[in-house]
Amino acid sequence: MTAEHDTGDGRKLRGQRRRAQIIEATLAIVRRDGATGVTHRTVAKEAGITTSLTLYYFATLDDLLVAALTSVTDEYTHRIRQLIESEDEPLDGLAHLIAESAGPGRERALAERELSTLAARRPALRPVARRWRDNVAELARTQTDDPDAVEAVVALSDGLCAAILLNDEEADPNHIRAILGKALRRTRQ
Repeated sequence: MTAEHDTGDGRKLRGQRRRAQIIEATLAIVRRDGATGVTHRTVAKEAGITTSLTLYYFATLDDLLVAALTSVTDEYTHRIRQLIESEDEPLDGLAHLIAESAGPGRERALAERELSTLAARRPALRPVARRWRDNVAELARTQTDDPDAVEAVVALSDGLCAAILLNDEEADPNHIRAILGKALRRTRQ
């Protein structure tokens, strides 16, 4: 019985690793060529596997794109949850997270932005694409119960991320924090 259990766990682990490999290959293509460059064939080539294997794990292109976007948004969700639950100032943390789009988090932010924009045309991506906005809204609600202020912080966060990706410059988290704070103060008047 133990040998069967070990074999089953080994297969499951290999399957999880293979899925992760395919998702990483998908994200690499999105970063390099944009979402339009993603096909089962290009992902298979990037991952060094057969196309039939990508189809085994992800039957449709939407399945593949949803998995790739989910892997990015899960990381953001985890980070924002930590900010909400920490004793620190959540807006400071959000400002640093947004500023990372200019530095170490640029590739992740670029893939998220590309796939989230694609959600406007591909409804299967929409629930996952909304996670960033939902998480930022939850964080904003730790600062205010004004729905207009929450909406302003969400829209501002989206806009700041887009602007940072368009400018090839460093982003100042202190400046971002000040802008977010002003949005909260203006809606309270």
